This record gives sequence, structure tokens and C-alpha cells, in this order.
Amino acid sequence: MSRSPSSLDIAFGLLHEGRLVDAEQVMRRELLAVESRHGRESAEWASVQCDFGNLLFASGQSDRAVECFRSACSGPPSGDPETRKEQLTYGLNLGMALDVAGRLDEAETELRRNLREREVFYGREHPGHAFALEPLADVLLRRGDVAQARQVVEEAVGTYWRSGHERVAAALAARGEIVVAGGAGEPPFSALDRLPDEVVEGVAYAAVDRSARDPMLGKVVLARLADALEERLGPDHQATLNVLSQLANAGRDCGDQAGRVEAIGKVLASYDRQGREEDALMAALALAMAQDETGDTAGALATYARAQAIADRLGRPEFHAQVLRNWGLALAAADRPAEAEERLRAAVGVADLGTDHEILGRSRIALGLFLQHADRLDEARHVVEAGLATLDVAHPDAITGRSHLTAIAAGRSCGCGDVQGAIADAFREFVLGRLPNDLLADLSVTVEDGDFAINAELRREPTEAEIEHLNQLIQSATAEFRGRLVAGG
Repeated sequence: MSRSPSSLDIAFGLLHEGRLVDAEQVMRRELLAVESRHGRESAEWASVQCDFGNLLFASGQSDRAVECFRSACSGPPSGDPETRKEQLTYGLNLGMALDVAGRLDEAETELRRNLREREVFYGREHPGHAFALEPLADVLLRRGDVAQARQVVEEAVGTYWRSGHERVAAALAARGEIVVAGGAGEPPFSALDRLPDEVVEGVAYAAVDRSARDPMLGKVVLARLADALEERLGPDHQATLNVLSQLANAGRDCGDQAGRVEAIGKVLASYDRQGREEDALMAALALAMAQDETGDTAGALATYARAQAIADRLGRPEFHAQVLRNWGLALAAADRPAEAEERLRAAVGVADLGTDHEILGRSRIALGLFLQHADRLDEARHVVEAGLATLDVAHPDAITGRSHLTAIAAGRSCGCGDVQGAIADAFREFVLGRLPNDLLADLSVTVEDGDFAINAELRREPTEAEIEHLNQLIQSATAEFRGRLVAGG
């Protein structure tokens, strides 16, 4: 019999849909309910604080997650073994969040404290003790103490290996990264041929997860691992393909466009060999974008034609529209306006036949911007407005469309309007839509020094709960929109 989803399940579901503010509201309501039933600083309250911290941590808000984990750790050590295990988890999470927040001194202090407490509770040879060794090794690596990081991670690997614990894969991935950072030329993944397949796959997944922490180091690690996986598991194994895909992302982030193209090309070739056409389509679109960014316009356009052939075979409107939209944008950038308009209009027409409102809105925005740059402003305005009607106010393409609409209204065929102003307007609309209609007389949102400046003018005297809700909502919205502000700046 399946259980009902918990508040944390619901919150993470909302987070995966991009609805961070709504996800936080779910956890806030759960925290208030548990506090009402069991009291502040109860074991139940601490558990929900930890859950809330996990949600904030997953959404990239490590400083706010730290405060939740500190609250979870605020109670005295429990004499109940199960509750004590949970408390040790809260302390471990606190140390890891401090690490990600860049507060390395505090992180090392908390992790060493947690390690001592785990040794008392579990013993030094227990996997429960090794759980704190891994993040401690990460902190030491970030602080530049590679030798001590290696010593700590080797202890974790040994403990997991002797106990047969599945975390050995993650520890081996960390060890490989530390070996590469040491720069001595030692093979970081030389033991893969002696490991079971499931452990090798686990190393790959853990390495992908770790790679974003330090893109330059991660790129080197992934390249070495991809070679080892091709030999150990084969070029068509999903673990190999996952590592190659992440290697392509690392190449983009580090400016290695040639390496990015090579990695995506290997992934696409594998999907072709396996007849995985949906995956091949996505890989072809990624390859075309990478080729375009390297200046290989001819190669990119040829890859879009190849992607269109795959979309034809799949026969789904949203796939056709995505290919046509991207292809049209590439043609416009290549100064081939007639072909660009043909494909952008076709993208809108095909998307209109399907049920994916997001790709319809994105296709309309792309066509509208093309028409604006062609000085066909009346037509551009109608198309952009239609696109905005099908997109969420916070969608990046909606923000782009709104900023262009400002330029169109001003009679400008070039220039993209005030992107930061459009983001601020979207922020304002986003917050007002989640507050009681009679609470605010006005909400002013501007961008100052690369961040949001917010001024709320109250219409009436708010309750304490409403003030708390408003403050938390603004915090959440700031986290949700800040990445778009950086991208649009």
C-alpha cells in the first residue's frame, strides 16, 4: 500500500517544476503545524527544520539552509539512539551547507565536531563515522590542503570498502578528484577494472554530481573518467554517456568549445547506434548550439537539418517546434532572414497544433523578436503579446519578451529594452500575486548594484503573520529571480 506524499515530497515536486516560492510555503506551513502540535525545539520540530534546510540547500540557498540546520541542531543530545542518529545527520548537513556557502572555517569546525560525535556513537570503523569523513575531505581540498584531504578520503574509502557499503562509490569519486588536484600524474580511476559494475556506475554518477563545484577541476576529472569508463563499460553505457554529457557542460562553462563539441558528438553517435531517437534529437540540438558558438555556422545548420529529420520520424509537434525555433534563430544570426522567418513561422504553426504551451510561447517570442529587428513593429508587438499570454510571468523567455515589448512600444527596432527592468517587473508581479489584495498599496522593485531593491507600501496595518509571510516571500522570490538577473545583466 503506497503512503501519502509528505510535505517534503510535495515541496520537492514543486521545486522540480520551478515553483520555489510555492515549495517554501508548503514547508513553512508544515513547520508551523508541527510547532503548534509538539512545540519549538521538539524532536519533530527539529526534523522539519532539517527538511526545510534540505529544500533550501537543493534550491541553492545555502546560507538560509545553514540557519535551518542550526535550528535543527539547537536541542540537547538525545538519549534515544534513533533520535541521536537524526541529530548527527543535522550536524553533518550543517557542515556541508557551510562548505557550499564558502564559510570554510565554520564548515571544518562543524564537521570535525560531528566526526568526534560519530566516533563516540558508532566507533571509528563504522560507515556512520565515514559519513563525516567525505565532506571533511571536500573542505580540506577547497582549503588547499590536498595531502590531508587525501588522507581523510582514503580512510573513508577503506571503511566503506571493508563494510561493503554503497557509499564507497561516492568516496572513490571524491578520491579521484583529490588525486587529480594533487597534480602528481597518478591515475585517478585506475581501479575500475577491479570493481563491480554497480560500483563503477556509482562512481560515474557521483563524479557528475561533484563536477559543478569546481568546473575547471571537474572538467579534467570527467575527461579522465570518460576514458576509463569507455574502456571499462563501453561507449554506449549510460554511465559513460552521462559523464560525457557533463563533460560537455563543463567545456561550455570553461570556454573549451572544441571539447564540448567533441563530447556531444560522442553522445549523439551512441544514441544513433542504439536507435534512441528522442535522446538523439536532444543531443543534436545541443551539438548544433555548440557548433554555432564555436563559429561553425555551416556545421550547426547541417546539424539542425539532421535534427529535423529525427523530429519528422518522431512526429511530435513540440519536437518539431523546438527544432524549427532553434534553427530559425541560427539562420537569423547567420544573416539569412528569409529562411529564418520561414522556420520561425513554421515553429509557431507546428507548436499551435500541440499541447505544449511553453514551446508555443517560446516560439512566438522568438518570431516576435525577429520581426522587431526587421522593423516590423506592429506585427512584432502582436506576436510577442501572444507569446507572453502562454508563458509564466517568471519564465526567462517571458522576461526577454517583456523587455523587447518595451522597446517595441518605444518604436525601436533594435535594442532589447530594459532587461533588468523587465525582471524587476516580473518580480513585482510574482510577489503581488501571492499576497492578499488589500495588504499593499504599492510594491516598488528596482535593480541597484546588481541586486533587487524592494520597497513595500502598506495599505493597512498587517498582522504579525502577514509581515512574516511578506518577508519570507520576498526572500524566496529574490532567490528565484537572482539567477535571471545575473543572466540578463
